[in-house]
Amino acid sequence: MTSIGGAEMVDWNLAVATATRLVRPGPEVSRDEARAIVAELRTHAKAAEEHVRGYTRMFGDDPAGAPHDTPVLVVDRPGWVRANVAGFRAVLSPLVDKMRERRSAMPGGAVLGAVGGKVTGVELGMLLSFLASRVLGQYETFAPPARELPTNGGGGAGRLLLVAPNIVHVERELDVQPHDFRLWVCLHEETHRTQFTAVPWLRDQLESEIQSFLAETEVDPSTLLERFREAAQSLAGGRQPEDQDEGEPRSLVEVVQTPAQREILGRLTAVMSLLEGHADYVMDGVGPSVVPSVAEIREKFQQRRAKGAGRLDQALRKLLGLDAKLRQYKDGEKFVRHVVESVGMDGFNRVWTSPNTLPTKAEIAKPADWIARVHGRTAG
Repeated sequence: MTSIGGAEMVDWNLAVATATRLVRPGPEVSRDEARAIVAELRTHAKAAEEHVRGYTRMFGDDPAGAPHDTPVLVVDRPGWVRANVAGFRAVLSPLVDKMRERRSAMPGGAVLGAVGGKVTGVELGMLLSFLASRVLGQYETFAPPARELPTNGGGGAGRLLLVAPNIVHVERELDVQPHDFRLWVCLHEETHRTQFTAVPWLRDQLESEIQSFLAETEVDPSTLLERFREAAQSLAGGRQPEDQDEGEPRSLVEVVQTPAQREILGRLTAVMSLLEGHADYVMDGVGPSVVPSVAEIREKFQQRRAKGAGRLDQALRKLLGLDAKLRQYKDGEKFVRHVVESVGMDGFNRVWTSPNTLPTKAEIAKPADWIARVHGRTAG
């Protein structure tokens, strides 16, 4: 992978090795407890599928006839790392190819590529080790199949990951009923699986936007350095870029983007807000009927989301833009709730008709505008 003749821009094996070496161990459980937890999560995932499909009506009046072909995998923290490295490698391959072409034309580019690949591999591994202890579950949309982490073999149809040690850690930290909390988490993640299973074009739409974003990425070091310098001056001087929303903070990742990238990111943000908000709405909508302590879980979990785990955690969240993801949950849930209350669940499901019916970033903040555009009327 890192041979001088054909060096990768990212040493993916090193990224996995670094992350698995640095990731913190999960909570202590006996072997029998671990087996019981895995079995219960699988049972909850199956039950959540039925609850979510019935509640969302995304498969119409016959949710039982919908496909059941995407696997549910209960993984540990290193397993989550391996799955996500596979996904990153698949999605980022066009950008990596672009960087390889640029470096091949430089004197000593092959050597720089080998060294740079190792550096990038270590950096990615460090980032994944931070995230691996925080993610409770994930619908992995883009990863190719692997022997230890299979998909259904249907051309990237996705797989649902539940990170058992993280779920156990959070339920203990919050001091909530484990059975209820595990089902509650499964409801959220199963909603994501239902979204992509019921809306076949959604994966291709997201991939197209991501590839457009990567195509705009500047790989020239001097240009990137200049952009970092301008961003630093802007932040230090308290100046706000012209295309930034009033009062909306930017992460370091965002300030070095081109205007075209920020436009694409706006569309991606709207879609992700919809998906995350919809999952939160469904999780809370189904919750009262099947999760007795859902109110307590929601209150404690929201408090945990808001404050983070500590100063270092808060700093990293802001730097990486993870705070923006937390806003997506909140803004998206408000959008879904407003639309469902105004036009009903079937009226809301018009959002899945085509890419043209997805909400814009502005419509996420003003759902009445989406209702007017898609339904042709003002919400009552």
